[in-house]
Amino acid sequence: MAAKPPADDPVQDAPQVTAPQHTAAGMPAIGHTLRIAQQQMGVRRTAQTLLKVNQKDGFDCPGCAWPEEDKRHTAEFCENGAKAVAEEATLRRVAPDFFAAHPVADLTGRSGYWLGQQGRITQPMLLEKGAERYEAVSWERAFEIIGAELKALASPDEAVFYTSGRTSNEAAFLLQLFARELGTNNLPDCSNMCHESSGSALNETIGIGKGSVSLEDLHQADLIIVAGQNPGTNHPRMLTALEKAKAAGAKIISVNPLPEAGLERFKNPQTPQGMIKGAALTDLFLQIRLGGDQALFRLLNKLIVRTDGAVDEAFVREHTHGYEEFAAKAAGADWDETLIATGLDRAKIEEALRMVLASQRTIVCWAMGLTQHKHAVPTIREVVNFLLLRGNIGRPGAGVCPVRGHSNVQGDRTMGIFERPAPAFLDALDKEFGITSPRHHGFDVVRAIQALRDGRAKVFFAMGGNFVAASPDTDVTEAAMRRADLTVHVSTKLNRSHVVTGTRALILPTLGRTDKDVQAAGKQFVTVEDSMGMVHASRGNLTPAGPHLLSEPAIVARLARAALGPASLTPWEDFEKDYATIRDRISRVVAGFEDFNARVAHPGGFSLPHAPRDERRFPTATGKANFTAAPVEYPALPAGRLLLQTLRSHDQYNTTIYGLDDRYRGIKGGRRVVLVNPDDARDLGLADGSYTDLVSEWNDGVERRAPGFRVVHYPTARGCAAAYYPETNVLVPLDSTADTSNTPASKSVIVRLEQSPPA
Repeated sequence: MAAKPPADDPVQDAPQVTAPQHTAAGMPAIGHTLRIAQQQMGVRRTAQTLLKVNQKDGFDCPGCAWPEEDKRHTAEFCENGAKAVAEEATLRRVAPDFFAAHPVADLTGRSGYWLGQQGRITQPMLLEKGAERYEAVSWERAFEIIGAELKALASPDEAVFYTSGRTSNEAAFLLQLFARELGTNNLPDCSNMCHESSGSALNETIGIGKGSVSLEDLHQADLIIVAGQNPGTNHPRMLTALEKAKAAGAKIISVNPLPEAGLERFKNPQTPQGMIKGAALTDLFLQIRLGGDQALFRLLNKLIVRTDGAVDEAFVREHTHGYEEFAAKAAGADWDETLIATGLDRAKIEEALRMVLASQRTIVCWAMGLTQHKHAVPTIREVVNFLLLRGNIGRPGAGVCPVRGHSNVQGDRTMGIFERPAPAFLDALDKEFGITSPRHHGFDVVRAIQALRDGRAKVFFAMGGNFVAASPDTDVTEAAMRRADLTVHVSTKLNRSHVVTGTRALILPTLGRTDKDVQAAGKQFVTVEDSMGMVHASRGNLTPAGPHLLSEPAIVARLARAALGPASLTPWEDFEKDYATIRDRISRVVAGFEDFNARVAHPGGFSLPHAPRDERRFPTATGKANFTAAPVEYPALPAGRLLLQTLRSHDQYNTTIYGLDDRYRGIKGGRRVVLVNPDDARDLGLADGSYTDLVSEWNDGVERRAPGFRVVHYPTARGCAAAYYPETNVLVPLDSTADTSNTPASKSVIVRLEQSPPA
């Protein structure tokens, strides 16, 4: 039997703290996986569900976007993937009687963890103007309300359509088509908050905003640099690829302000030897100061250029542009400044250089530790410079590897979920559907919040996600949402965004990846694109959580009919009946998806073209890969302050909280903790176990405070601290963003710690 959800909201600021671990996975991961799964799903449903995760005839994990190998294990999932599946396939239900018992004022005071643990939402719910509670509403009435609000807008640009990375290719394509037929490019998505910096840098330098490596490349690499990423918690199945690379002779350099158990030793639960002995992964740990990565790669690039025979001169001459300007700028890299910026010692950097020069095939992997700084885009450009110097793009076993988060965040962008679409994409869309798409740019996440705050946007529609909790500057974001006339959330479960509402609010319950999807044409499947450009099918097999759920494609199709009316010539009704008709249209609009239905029917799917990887062709403005030469930047830290990064716990995926433990970091039963280097804590007079308020310092004169955090002495880089989001998103101003990409700069927040009594 599945356990009931918690009746009371547990205390989250009084954790038990033990020493951090140095090994990931193994038996503890198996035990925790089974315990969580059975609590949510029960024994029978656990077996029925987990054996279909990431299988060729099953469904795609709703967690991360890490790809699958062609040969699958019987249990093709990781601990956090199993948690994500269990949350979606839970037997717990949130029916209308739940909302009758819990007015919005009560739900507003609950934690995100408690809200998420209540279960699957079973019916459309409406919060009317001035009402205290959500009440059940028919689907017809829900679409009537949304359609009327959209028709009443003075301009289509007063509507915002947000997309989470869990949205399928089919639903994402329909949503962007609807928005553009309506007349707006206001299509912010979760990429804006995480990997937008990667796309900005890669589009400029290599001509495509996606990674250039496959799983096979990782297995063939001589050297893998993992920078600003924690695969043990955020992408656990990546550890298997790193283990395989190590067995083939690869070296691994980890660049991170925190030691991470998954990058130290991995006990692979799929093999007996892995379970018993495990594999040491990291050969060199560079415990870098937050924001120092650009300085590190710039100095390495200078040293490569100065080493005889180290530069792949033929590749640079034939395939790149801007080398001379870059080399001149790199020559100015200074050892003393680099040591200050990075917090590293010279011997460590020299050891890294020796490993780089010994490698013929190098891959750099990164995640939000690189993308969420003010200078994130120049940092990633410098990583590209580093790879171009030795010809490590377009070569087997080498390349750029931005590791995406949500399972289809990359696919959503491919399908046109973007506020700044390419003219060629819009031309193809218009030709296929006989519409005239708007050409002016729309709102990204930050600009959408600003528009809501300023009254320039009045309707907010979210396809999945937890926009309020995920966004920066929590107080500003919540006030902005409350100014909307209507907020709509297509969701499977409750979250914070459902209780921070506009004048009116709707919750539209949808099918999840695990759910069987039957439409008029029969059983349907959807498709997703993983972090390495592989497109494959996802087929749910569970009975849906209730008879009143609609699929995401069906919701968008009915929304479009309600808002556009009979004037629309788009066959929305056909799209709802049979998703193959959507894929036929995608095949004629989106490059690389030709003959989509036939190709995705192949077990395992197909790979999208990638010109730099496949042909060493770089579709940039210059027609070549571009070296760049930005000034080196890194955060300056005033005396008596710390540089804070926001991060996930191990019992968390993005804003979804699965539990209150962070097993690898030794935190149990709480989330309001701040990890501080013991020497920094001593200098600041902060005893382990004491309580402090985190106060961020900016030039706007606004005090942003996160109160009541337990101090945990932890081996972070000196001058650096870490705490979980979304609790610390309140500390990040809305206008503190990365240059060019406009991504919130959540990894370099200057804070002072003011001691406080425990709550």
